Formats: sequence, structure tokens, C-alpha cells
Amino acid sequence: MPESFANLAIERDGGVATLFLDRPEKLNALHRALWHSIPAAVAAFDADPEVRVIVLAGKGKAFCAGIDLMDHAQGLGGGGSLTGGEGSAVAKRRQLYDDIRAYQNTCSSFANTNKPVIAAVHGACIGAGMDLITACDIRLASAEATFSVRETRIAMVADVGSLQRLPRVIGDGAAREWIFTGGDYSAQRAREVQLLNDVLPDPAALMARAREMAMAIAANSPLAVQGSKHVLGFASRREVDANLDYVAVWNAAFLHSEDLGEAMQAFMQRRPPVFRGQ
Repeated sequence: MPESFANLAIERDGGVATLFLDRPEKLNALHRALWHSIPAAVAAFDADPEVRVIVLAGKGKAFCAGIDLMDHAQGLGGGGSLTGGEGSAVAKRRQLYDDIRAYQNTCSSFANTNKPVIAAVHGACIGAGMDLITACDIRLASAEATFSVRETRIAMVADVGSLQRLPRVIGDGAAREWIFTGGDYSAQRAREVQLLNDVLPDPAALMARAREMAMAIAANSPLAVQGSKHVLGFASRREVDANLDYVAVWNAAFLHSEDLGEAMQAFMQRRPPVFRGQ
């Protein structure tokens, strides 16, 4: 399989492929290149019979600081699509819908691959980082990790997976708290609400535990493991995809509010935003 994808690093150890987000200077914030390279890498793993388990991790000080707002600022703040482009208001809304669906596919690639995926989280896991890990099968973290569904704090409805998957993982009440407040939660709290399977003392112990678990899974029959993942996800895949399509339509219509423009300006000016519900 090809081993080169933009801002990704890949390590192979027997049947385990570890996929590192590799943009440490930006805390692995997802810019447009990463949004497109991640599903390409997962598709390559999916097609490789030698890969039995995928581990998702991040290089540097954090797992993922979310979407790269600077890379997307023009589209988010200017009423256009996420990837730019011109046209009528309807054409721009259609392009935004298509962009959102493509970004959803990035996160859904981990849920839809037939290989089990273990997320190994250290440092910050914010916004799009939560979208990524909630699509994984198993989540581990080091003790200093923090988690946040941050979108409401920047005047956005999260639209690439957290609203659809987080309630299935941690329950409806806890998910609504996390989503509505946009608060920061510790690894210990994430373990208490069952977002995490385990919390390890430090990043080194985290990666050792992820590898140990991955090797144990890889030692089992790939037909049985992959069949189990397919059956476990059979009912949820259709419901999640229908809800993803719904939020894509919603944000294509309502994303570009005055509050969002204020959030982008406040971010660039490094000040708290003042929202007016418009």
C-alpha cells in the first residue's frame, strides 16, 4: 500500500498499522489537506489484508486541536463553502453541503472500515478531534488528556459526527451537557462517562497499552473480528448517516450567522466573542 499521505505518519508492526496525525506545530489541527488525506489512508488500510488493526494517534503535544480555523476562516466567516468557490447563493449552499458531507466521510471512515480502530489520545482532543475518536471502536487516553465538543463556543452546530455518535457512547444526558456547554473535561471524567476504555499514566504508557491491545486483537481471526465489527455497527450505520445528512442540510442553510462571523473575528483578535443570537 502507499505509505505517504499529507500530514500523516504511518508505522507498521505486524498486523497493526498506527496512523499518526502529523502536524505537531499546529497541535494536529485539521486543515483541508488532512481532511482529505485521512480517508485516503484508511481506505488503503482497508484494502490491505496484512492490516488487521488500526491505531489512531497524534504527534507532538496534542492529539488534535480541532478544525484549523485559520485555514477555513474565509469560508466560515465569509458565507461561502469550506473550500472556497464562487457562484449564486444557492450554489454556495450546495457546495457547503457537499463540503460538509466530505468532511463527515473523513470521520466516518474509521467507523466504516472493516478493521477495528483504537484511538490513543494525549493532550487536547477538541472539536473535530472528538468527531474522529467517537467514530473509533475503542478509545484510550493518557491522564493529562482533555476533551471538548467546542463548536457551540464558536457559534456552530457540530456537523461531522459528534452529535450523532457521542450520545451513543456516553449517554444522552452527559452528551447534552458536553455539547451545550462546550466545556473541557478531564480524562478521568471521560472515563467515568465511558468515553474511554482506559486511562494510562502518560503518553508512553498510552501507546504501549494501545499496541498491546491492538496486537491481541490482531492475533484473532480477522474474519471473526471484522465480521463482529460489521454486525455491531449494522443498525447504527444507517441511522448515523441519515442524521449526518440532516445536519449537513441544516448547516448549509444556517451555518453562516452573524454569531459565526463574530466568533471568527474574536478568534483572530484573541478576545471573547459576544453573541447576539443572529
